[in-house]
Amino acid sequence: MNDTGTTDAVTEAFFALHQDLPRQGPGSDATTRRLLEMAGPLPEHPRVLDAGCGPGRSALLLAEEAGAHVTAVDLHQPFLDGLAAEAARRGLGDQVAVVNCSMDRLAVPDHSFDLIWAEGSVYSIGFDNALRTWRRLLAPGGVLVVTEIEWTVPDPAAAVSAYWDSVYPLRTRAANTDAARAAGYGVHAHWPLPENDWWDEYYTPLTQRLARADPRRPGMPEALAAHRAEIDTRREHGSDYRYAAYILRPQPTAENGTMTSWTARPETADDIPAVRAILLAAFPTAAETDIVDALRADPQAWIDGLSMVTTAPDSTPVGYALLTRCHVGGQPALALAPCAVLPSAQRAGAGSAAIRTALSAAQAMGENLVVVLGHPEYYPRFGFTPASRFGIRAPFDVPDEVMMAMALDDTRPVPAGTIQYPAPFGV
Repeated sequence: MNDTGTTDAVTEAFFALHQDLPRQGPGSDATTRRLLEMAGPLPEHPRVLDAGCGPGRSALLLAEEAGAHVTAVDLHQPFLDGLAAEAARRGLGDQVAVVNCSMDRLAVPDHSFDLIWAEGSVYSIGFDNALRTWRRLLAPGGVLVVTEIEWTVPDPAAAVSAYWDSVYPLRTRAANTDAARAAGYGVHAHWPLPENDWWDEYYTPLTQRLARADPRRPGMPEALAAHRAEIDTRREHGSDYRYAAYILRPQPTAENGTMTSWTARPETADDIPAVRAILLAAFPTAAETDIVDALRADPQAWIDGLSMVTTAPDSTPVGYALLTRCHVGGQPALALAPCAVLPSAQRAGAGSAAIRTALSAAQAMGENLVVVLGHPEYYPRFGFTPASRFGIRAPFDVPDEVMMAMALDDTRPVPAGTIQYPAPFGV
């Protein structure tokens, strides 16, 4: 979406090319569902801001499948009119309200939304501006889901760098993460969109539309050239950049109003007593403490660099997460367990920080499949789904929804079969 409100011939030609396309940017219903799942548990009827909603593909899905009450914001009135009509046709008229305004100038009270959703739209006002503007709108416990274009390589090709510098300067994942933290958010998940999200419902139908466009229409030659340059850049240099989703939550604040800043890192030998203290404080018995000690002594299970501690600003360890080697159907995988936080630091993101750092480290090592037995309202925020969807089962009877798995790389095959835990787990 163009968020400047201009109505010149080029802009009108732009909208003509995009009229009635399946999507206005990279994405898919499957990705929307995946991100909704990763956003974690929401209220029964969450209040959602769909910022830069376009024709409302995501808004309708959120209303239908999450029971959301959606405020859909955009500057292009035909998109809003079409969305309102489609919502009424589906019986969702009471759940979808459309608002014509810039998505950084929404006049609503603080804490108005449980979820802010921005798929493919944040570039129009800028990532940093969006995060600063929207933070006040999130209710306590609220979450921001935003997709952003970013570099995947430190030194992109000169041609692609020149193109994006002229259109929308890109940053790396690390720079975007730093920007999110500086704006007062914790980064709870990062998920690259699959390549087919660029083509199936966006570039392929858009290319067909370009071929049928009338180049004699005022503004159309410029609009055609801009779109073809974008598509050609993706086709020739797509490995240098990507769209990625960020799941962000405002960092909790202490009583004095300062943000709690967690640091997660691999454990050292000096951390072992603190890890034991965390486990003993978090669990009713010493069983988990003994399991971790046994895993640490088991060379078949222990993987250096995948035992993570979260430290408070004074460097005191307060949280813990562990990944160890297991097998699924005889193939290597990882088991996430245990995860623990000192009672004084619980419900403030310390556990999430350790888990996300462990998962990122595992991904960097080339690992893929991770399994976890845990709360079905907690672990999906990291990307876990029921293991049964992968054909994976526990070696003991357990409700389907609490045995979960995730692939760190969606392009790689995932083995099916029974989970074989390392011996210290005793199963």
